[in-house]
Amino acid sequence: MIEQIKQVIDNLNGYGFSVLTLVLGVLEFSFGLYKKRWNTNEKWVDIACFTIPKLVVRPLVAYYSLLALPALLPTLKNTFDWVPFLWGCAIIAVADDLTQYWYHRLHHQVPWLWRFHRTHHSASYMGMAMASRQNIIYTLFFSQTYLTAALVYLGLGIPALVVKGIKGTITTLAHSSIPWDKPFYQYKILHPLAWILERTISTPATHHAHHAATTDDGVGYYKGNFGNMFFWWDIIFGTAHISRQYPKAYGISHYEGDQWYAQLAWPLFKSKVEGSELAADGPMVRDDVPLQPHQLYRPDPLVKIEEEPVDAQFELQPVKA
Repeated sequence: MIEQIKQVIDNLNGYGFSVLTLVLGVLEFSFGLYKKRWNTNEKWVDIACFTIPKLVVRPLVAYYSLLALPALLPTLKNTFDWVPFLWGCAIIAVADDLTQYWYHRLHHQVPWLWRFHRTHHSASYMGMAMASRQNIIYTLFFSQTYLTAALVYLGLGIPALVVKGIKGTITTLAHSSIPWDKPFYQYKILHPLAWILERTISTPATHHAHHAATTDDGVGYYKGNFGNMFFWWDIIFGTAHISRQYPKAYGISHYEGDQWYAQLAWPLFKSKVEGSELAADGPMVRDDVPLQPHQLYRPDPLVKIEEEPVDAQFELQPVKA
């Protein structure tokens, strides 16, 4: 029975997640999401960040799981195999996502770490193409990857597969340009569900705010909203910002198109863009610059966003608690 469940979950993680990504990607392209913003350099950044880390990180994680862990913890294999399935899922979910929250947050708040995460924020669009856009060193040191691998070694393999599938779906939908959460804000009857939803998981509205190019409009908030699967970490640790709106512009206000190889593997390769944070003599963190009108981008190709106040009973002000 356990092996059958594992096989089903394996298929969902493999084919199911791939189909979801493909469908969302086709929809985004069909509605002209990327337009002229996905030039040759940006395509190479996204493609390289999607493929190369998988060729490097996966073998290292496999080595860690198959060779390093048995050597480090020789007597502890399957120690947790007595843990009930749902409790195992809870342990994996909290350990994996809480670790990633702090890993992510530190790369925004510690200046010398920012440049390892900057690649993920340089895209001026949201969507499937940029969801895995990360510096390879940032990906290589994903602390939650190795923690989860250790928990699998300790006997939580099937719960880990389940959580991986759920988390992958949530984070993929949060990065998508398709505003699937908008009906929860538009229809009064759904407002109570919206209140719960946006405080539990990452949604397009809350995660898009994290990728905004500016914080001056009361919508963008790249200094918070660090949660990946669960948004409640931001609520708990005071980094949450909920506006139920979508940013007009994405990316980094001073981004000038650093070469794909610099974005993939800085500091091994440096940018040729003078003054860039990834350049050889670039600043650790560069100041924002005012956005011009032509840089503003409404991220919703499906439905026009109506700037109407939410019903007073459920009106949400930006929260930081």
